[in-house]
Amino acid sequence: MAAKAVIRLTAAMTIFAASAMAQTNDPNLSQAEVDCLNRGSAANANCAKDGGAVKDGGKTPAPGTTGAVFLPGLIVDLFPNPAVVTGAPIPPGNTAAPPSAAPAGAPAIQAAVPGGPVVAPTDLVATVPPRAVIGDFVPDEVLVTVNGDAGAVQQIAASFGLEIRSQRQSRLLGNTLVRFGIPDGRPVGVVLAQLAADGRTLRREANHVYSLQQASIVNYAFERIALDANAASGENVRIGVIDTGIDDSNPALSGVIAGQFDAMPDVPIKARDHGTSVDGLIAGTGTFKGMAPGARIYHARAFEGGKSTMDVILSALDWAAEQDVRIINMSFVGPKNDLLGIACRNARALGIVLVAAAGNNGPKAPYGYPAALDGVIAVTATDAKDGLMPQANRGAYVFISAPGVEMVAPSGAGSDVVTGTSFAAAIVTGAIANLLHAAPDRSADWVEKALAATAKDLGPKGRDNDFGFGLLDTKAAEAAKD
Repeated sequence: MAAKAVIRLTAAMTIFAASAMAQTNDPNLSQAEVDCLNRGSAANANCAKDGGAVKDGGKTPAPGTTGAVFLPGLIVDLFPNPAVVTGAPIPPGNTAAPPSAAPAGAPAIQAAVPGGPVVAPTDLVATVPPRAVIGDFVPDEVLVTVNGDAGAVQQIAASFGLEIRSQRQSRLLGNTLVRFGIPDGRPVGVVLAQLAADGRTLRREANHVYSLQQASIVNYAFERIALDANAASGENVRIGVIDTGIDDSNPALSGVIAGQFDAMPDVPIKARDHGTSVDGLIAGTGTFKGMAPGARIYHARAFEGGKSTMDVILSALDWAAEQDVRIINMSFVGPKNDLLGIACRNARALGIVLVAAAGNNGPKAPYGYPAALDGVIAVTATDAKDGLMPQANRGAYVFISAPGVEMVAPSGAGSDVVTGTSFAAAIVTGAIANLLHAAPDRSADWVEKALAATAKDLGPKGRDNDFGFGLLDTKAAEAAKD
């Protein structure tokens, strides 16, 4: 059996682009203080107190470590048996050329692949090349929604000494999303405060970095969540998945992928395992039968090296919403971000069920987003005996439990044993697809209430910070009254 895909990092070890990992073990911190630690003091001017830093049990960073993240014996999700490479490039966002730069007659999409054509964004201005990022946000960029046209964007850039690195119209945000570069070294927090004085800027955020929550798929899941493997079906239910690239030549994904979108088209794909496992758990065929065979997956590649940034994820979310999907699976975790909150809120308003991994960063970890957002079903992971995965995040935002420990799943061109809330989220997404297949008119609100009301209670009586409402019970949810 393959080794579990979990790596333990020791204290005072700096990792690359760990967005949700500025963590503390101090139980006396308020949630506001935790959020400040989580986002990085440079990214939030409002967090600057007592000398510009939130206290972490009396610990202060060593000189010269601004923007780096130090981990106290933290569990971090990476790919199965990875070679740890510090300083690997993290894509700051899309690097697609503007439509006007394309040669005459050039196709709007990339060459066809076995799972269908991979679509790339076409409404971006030229951007700077990808580069290494240390910390929980891109240190020389901000994301801004602008009320105005391209001329207004140019004026804002000129007024505040910024570079326009990308801009596009976001369906879910309802405005133009601009990624501004900071060429002169000003701190992100300072630039955000300066932009707040301009009424044309509606929302201003750091370009946070997010991490996939891998710790793989489970072959005991059908039994544990009371889903009849012989009757399981998600036929014709449209599901969006935001993850790594996939190996759509894997037999488990044969006929599963209805469409693909590459939110970072100029960044080479090196890892395909995580996304392949998630898609396979949801709707795999053959030997690795997923929870919802027959479902149609619209897969957005938004991660490389286990990392992504907010602008890339927003691009993937917009594309998924445009595919008229009923469910979006988000098996990743990062810091709180207002733009992500708006996008998820508007996706939910469209009737989309949002499912996210609660996180694998341990009992003392800060809340993981998007899972901790209202209207998002936060999933934690349990084992074959309904025990909680030890490295799972805890908190009042945890909604439901599902199998996610030592599961066999498709991975790359073959298979692997996987563990993590990423995969528990995929199990829940597949179960929800069964509910929507049985009754397509069921709303996102109905799904959320049915799962909560019928879950098998685990741990302390009632909803708790470890298991949420308890273990998913698909059969009981199916029988819930509409």
